[in-house]
Amino acid sequence: MQPEILILKDAGADADLPLPAYETAGAAGADLRADLGGTEITLAPLERRLIPTGLRMQIPPGFEVQVRARSGAALRDGLSLVNGVGTIDADYRGPVGVIVINLSDIPLVIRHGDRIAQIVVAPVVQAIFTPTHAVNETARGSGGFGSTGRG
Repeated sequence: MQPEILILKDAGADADLPLPAYETAGAAGADLRADLGGTEITLAPLERRLIPTGLRMQIPPGFEVQVRARSGAALRDGLSLVNGVGTIDADYRGPVGVIVINLSDIPLVIRHGDRIAQIVVAPVVQAIFTPTHAVNETARGSGGFGSTGRG
């Protein structure tokens, strides 16, 4: 089943900016663009900023949209997301913004229309959280944060 994400452009958004799009036939992520009203912004090293996309989404129940960094922009420019992976919930209808950070050691210019992140549509399963007095033991037990070794 291929979910349909309805996209609404905000009032004042650039009508000429493309909607999120998959750049290759096998891409899992569709690129999001900065809607900066025709201008640009400069991020200082380690500066973070909410970048508007000019979009709102209607996501079907049972799905989420994950907002992720683009690997090329991360490697080339140091552009990353402050929250690692952002989630847009199916019941959210507000403006979509991307919280970016410049992880490089030089200023980074983001221009109107730049591809700043990618979105991945994923199914969601909501769990039932049940209090208990004990959990089953496993071979790993409580080992974490490097307990399985290096390499």
